Amino acid sequence: MACGFKFLGYVGTLLLALLTNPAFAAPLNTQPDEQVRRGEYLAHMGDCIACHTAKEGKLMAGGLEFNTPFGVVHSTNITPDIKTGIGSYSFEQFERAMRKGIAADGHNLYPAMPYPSFAKTSASDMHALYAYLMHGVEPVSQPNKENDMQWPFNIRLGLKFWNLAFLDDAPFKADPAKSPLWNRGAYIVQGLGHCGSCHTPRGIAMQEKAMSQDGDAGQYYLTGSTIEAWHAVNLRNHWEKSEIAKFLKVGHNSHAAAYGTMSEVVHFSTQHFSDSDLAAIAEYLSALPPNAESNVIKPKAVALAPDNELYKTRGGLGYVQFCSTCHHVDGRGMDHFFPPLANNSSVQSKDPTSVIHVVLSGWKSAKTEQAKRAFGMPGYSGLSDQELAEIITFVRTQWGNQGDPVSPEEIKKVRAEIALKPVEPSKFAVPRFAAMLSSPDADQLIYGMRLMTDTKALLPKNVGDVLVCNSCHLNGGTMEHAAPYVGLSALFPSYAPRAGKIIDFKDRVNGCLRRSMNGKPLDKDSREMLAMIAYMDNMKGNTRADEPIPGRGVGKIDKSITPNVDNGKKIYKDQCAVCHGDKGEGMKQADGSYVFPPLWGDQSFNIGAGIARTYTAAAFVKNNMPISNTLSFPLGQGGLTDQEAVDVAQYFTHMPRPDFADKRKDWPKGGKPADARY
Repeated sequence: MACGFKFLGYVGTLLLALLTNPAFAAPLNTQPDEQVRRGEYLAHMGDCIACHTAKEGKLMAGGLEFNTPFGVVHSTNITPDIKTGIGSYSFEQFERAMRKGIAADGHNLYPAMPYPSFAKTSASDMHALYAYLMHGVEPVSQPNKENDMQWPFNIRLGLKFWNLAFLDDAPFKADPAKSPLWNRGAYIVQGLGHCGSCHTPRGIAMQEKAMSQDGDAGQYYLTGSTIEAWHAVNLRNHWEKSEIAKFLKVGHNSHAAAYGTMSEVVHFSTQHFSDSDLAAIAEYLSALPPNAESNVIKPKAVALAPDNELYKTRGGLGYVQFCSTCHHVDGRGMDHFFPPLANNSSVQSKDPTSVIHVVLSGWKSAKTEQAKRAFGMPGYSGLSDQELAEIITFVRTQWGNQGDPVSPEEIKKVRAEIALKPVEPSKFAVPRFAAMLSSPDADQLIYGMRLMTDTKALLPKNVGDVLVCNSCHLNGGTMEHAAPYVGLSALFPSYAPRAGKIIDFKDRVNGCLRRSMNGKPLDKDSREMLAMIAYMDNMKGNTRADEPIPGRGVGKIDKSITPNVDNGKKIYKDQCAVCHGDKGEGMKQADGSYVFPPLWGDQSFNIGAGIARTYTAAAFVKNNMPISNTLSFPLGQGGLTDQEAVDVAQYFTHMPRPDFADKRKDWPKGGKPADARY
């Protein structure tokens, strides 16, 4: 009996998606084609597609599998096929299924279909939805899959008694004391929207403790609930009205982004809602009084994390290494791309289940008409429970966030519940910024790391463009095939063909300053140079000059590939411009600081930089770009073919950029690569 509601909770993770309803006052004599269109709108509202369409399956033909603690349930075929779908249902039978959870043949449905909420649907909307399913959906002959429920949950008789105790099948009644907009929102949220399926806590029989804000139990309605290792947040008086509407339309706002199955909800459902219905939902939710016990976290001013928290704690250093590329050291993220962590209600929630789940398993943003490219965040399950507890605690307690610390035990519990596949071992061991704290030279090492990640700000006299070492040596030089510093210092002194002589490691650093950063060299004995060398030496470990270094350099690419610059221009527009700008100008924050560097122009690397060479750039792009494009650890990088990487590298490396005054001195003994820019 409880099984259906556990499953409903899972489907309810599709959360706010089911949040809208067409004009419920429309007359029943609507023209058939118009009624079908209204019904299609209702089907989006009810999230019929997401629940009744299997992955790679036919629309509405069922077969999607849901694993519950009580067994496996499969969604059913709701196409108008006579034999295997609902094509033989009369309107009365359809309405009974929607309002009472009873199928045409009389058996009780599991509340996987949230009929306690659907019961509130108006007569006109019920007719419209029926018209669409019967006349607007292609019939598919596909038998329903058998459920595999444990005893006694495979006995449906118990559902009759559950219905007697908890089902109110009366349609929605408007409150005359409230505005039409409020009533519209209430109708949507309580009815086809069935927001309470996920956001309302459940009782001992897995019933929602309240189906609306009315009555003594109404205090529980939409106050948040944890289901299937996700925590659905409190929706009562949660955000500003405009932020609620924006979240449902595009999958993010200034406070949060959709995650988990909510990304699917926005894609399949809420992006299709009318602006008037979104406004109604926002009106209703924002008017609900907060519950004293529900821990509503209201947005407040964002404060920068102090340096002693950011750079002198394990959690802060872990955040800088693994999170700040996208979410930035101020936790503000980047509008339209990466969600803010500061003022994010899910991040701060009293129940940290969702933030732990996202960090462990990853995230993919919703695809909508207004946001056609999805951005991904990889899962960080390869980090230990202790590391993740430190990082998540930092995130929940900085920038004005009001969350409580999390423990390794909490991480372990969620990890076990979601049962992720073990991370494939790699020969490349990722160094940890946090490990520097145990060194007697911690202050110098951390300063060296900061010089690498914030080079322009800390060395303004030596950096001539707006790049930082981190622009090429990603995550502070701790990423495989992203020019990592791991073991690198063991290779110096060494002969450099470009210089035509033996150079030491300090010469190599100054070469980057002069070329990639189009600037001036540091004094070899300066505090800054010594700190940078110390930081990179710290990553040498026991590496010897004569042994191979896993992940060294930027990887390899086939140099026999002939570049297609026209295709490269297209690839750049489709894959790169979103971060680096249509004209290669890079992307800035509101304060003028660069989030992503320019790829050409006066503020980019000069023609003497190694990355200015087509095939070097192509290898870097192949292994590291675009970021947030996949779920690959640690930046969601990759996804282009070798040909695409070569094409786009040829395009952007040959765009205008600064000259290198000493280019005539390069390769004095020959050996200049064929793809050099001069």
